[in-house]
Amino acid sequence: MPHNAQRKPMLSVGEWALLIALIVEVAFFASAAPSFASWGNFFEVLRFSVELGLLAVALTPILITGGIDLSVGSTIGLTAVLFGVMTQTMHLPILVAVLLSLLLGVAAGALNATLIAGLRLPALIVTLGTFSLYRGIAEGITHGAVSFTGYPAGFLHFGQGYFWRVVPVQLPIFLLVVAAYGVLLHRSVVGRSLYAIGFNAEGARYAGLPVRQRLALIYVLSGLVASLAAIIYVAHLGLAKSDLGTGYELQAIAAVVLGGTSVFGGRGSIFGSMLGLFFLSVLQNGMHLMALPSELYGVLTGLLLLLIVSADRLRARAGKQPLDETAVTRRKPLIAIGAIVAIAAGIFVALHARHGNTANGNQLTIAVMPKAKGDPYFISARAGAEEAAKELHINLIWDGPTSLDASQQNELVENWITREVDAIVVAVENKGSISTVLRKARAHSIPVLTWDADAQTDARDYFLNQATPEGIGTSLADEAARLMPEGGQYAIVTGALSAENQNDWIRNIKARIAAAHPNLTLATIQPSDDDRDKAFNATQTILKAYPQVKMIIAISAPAVPGAAEAVTQSGRANVDVIGLSLPSICRAYIHAGSVQTIFLWNTRDLGYLTVYSGVLKAQGKIAPGARTVHVGRLGDLQVRGSEIVLGVPLKIDKSNVDQLQF
Repeated sequence: MPHNAQRKPMLSVGEWALLIALIVEVAFFASAAPSFASWGNFFEVLRFSVELGLLAVALTPILITGGIDLSVGSTIGLTAVLFGVMTQTMHLPILVAVLLSLLLGVAAGALNATLIAGLRLPALIVTLGTFSLYRGIAEGITHGAVSFTGYPAGFLHFGQGYFWRVVPVQLPIFLLVVAAYGVLLHRSVVGRSLYAIGFNAEGARYAGLPVRQRLALIYVLSGLVASLAAIIYVAHLGLAKSDLGTGYELQAIAAVVLGGTSVFGGRGSIFGSMLGLFFLSVLQNGMHLMALPSELYGVLTGLLLLLIVSADRLRARAGKQPLDETAVTRRKPLIAIGAIVAIAAGIFVALHARHGNTANGNQLTIAVMPKAKGDPYFISARAGAEEAAKELHINLIWDGPTSLDASQQNELVENWITREVDAIVVAVENKGSISTVLRKARAHSIPVLTWDADAQTDARDYFLNQATPEGIGTSLADEAARLMPEGGQYAIVTGALSAENQNDWIRNIKARIAAAHPNLTLATIQPSDDDRDKAFNATQTILKAYPQVKMIIAISAPAVPGAAEAVTQSGRANVDVIGLSLPSICRAYIHAGSVQTIFLWNTRDLGYLTVYSGVLKAQGKIAPGARTVHVGRLGDLQVRGSEIVLGVPLKIDKSNVDQLQF
């Protein structure tokens, strides 16, 4: 090679730009986010990046060839469920179950490979199909409700443990996979052929490259890596359920594309994908530590993806333009990157100033997590939490998943531990999943309280019980019997089939009816996932499949109006609706006669209790063995062991619904 020949730079212009952006991002959060600049948080970012990082690594060569694999997230869910079945139901040794799970991943990838490489079907259509297939099988096995917990400590250490108390145990495995893919893609004949396929698949085929074999290899490897991610994920969370990995395929693709891999094929690198992964991981971690809204992460990620894809198209056009135009065109992505960074910084500063969640002076910081921020029930509770925070002059962090997501609850608690908040109060989605991280918080001397639904008793200090399950079950069962004096069939519309508190209520409804109202018969239980539209659809199904049903008992706040609307549209005047919900969203249906009765505690009072009790516990003002505790305007509340009880359910009907403003 001539001495003046230009060598290919180690990093592309895009990778340099992303690396600089990552450094700026780290510097920004180090100055703005509490506890961000610490070794502990650095390794926590790495730990939470492992599962997503494995998928990003596996998807990089696939996107380089111009393909896509949308099934990797569903492969995680299927592998997790079958791993749970093998260990908890079939009682196979952990090592055997791990090996069989990895083989399952190979089989899942091989199906994609056969259809894409063998039959030359479009990768988008094939993997969209297997995306639904694998998730559907997982949900069919578990009926969307069963989760598997109770794994041995040695296995959980694989996902939750540390070397030298700081380095995550799963990190070396991740680094080995990254290194192996780096060699495959950048230091082998196979890797060079993958770039050729992405640049021009037909040309590569005419050049004699084994295109089918190369494509089959990367899709099989993708399935294998996804199953490995599933094993680590189960060990990390301590449970296996069918919805694990939901949305991970899109997040992984976002990381890969952000790292410079072209969606049109022919360009990309493992290093670039790792830069994209860590840029997104640091962004999410820093936002959580700054107590900014979780949904902002999705907004910024979407903006970045639009930017990168647009820049990719501009770069593709640049190759066809004269030299002077090319220079200008190549500067456009950099200008756009600067604009996005400036916009993002402005959003951060504005929201940070608006929320004012950074601790000030000696003020306490209480972190409260709802199950789902958009649920009207929790929106109502937030007003009470903010009232208590203002009264007590403390900093309130109110954040949680936008939908029911146990893994995101875990991640938020980990970030709050890093931030060293003064108390954590959580409405638990899955007790088997979150209890481990809550124990970790207690080990860091952070008081932990639960509300709405409980964790395992050794994982928290107090459970803020809105009402006892027995009281809720008895109230609903007795009201159903009052409205159906001659007996008949009833159906239950619940939230999530895996919701511990709602399952407790169902057990108590059944027990009360069996003991006091044997003329009532349960027809079916249908989930709504705390979604009004899903409750509407579930009730429609009940009315068609079980025409003898005379009563719908809806035990999720959005489910009551959803069920009432379905009954109203059906014209079935002989069907009554009762349940647990807010008067504000049921008022019209109660006056119309579609809803006869609802029961609920004052949700604003419950939100007030979360913050006030967190402050009392953080200040050591709840005496061990206390029978009562004074909670501000709520007065003295009863303490039953490790539960603080808000009160008995309030019956709401036409006589009082207009008097209640929550």
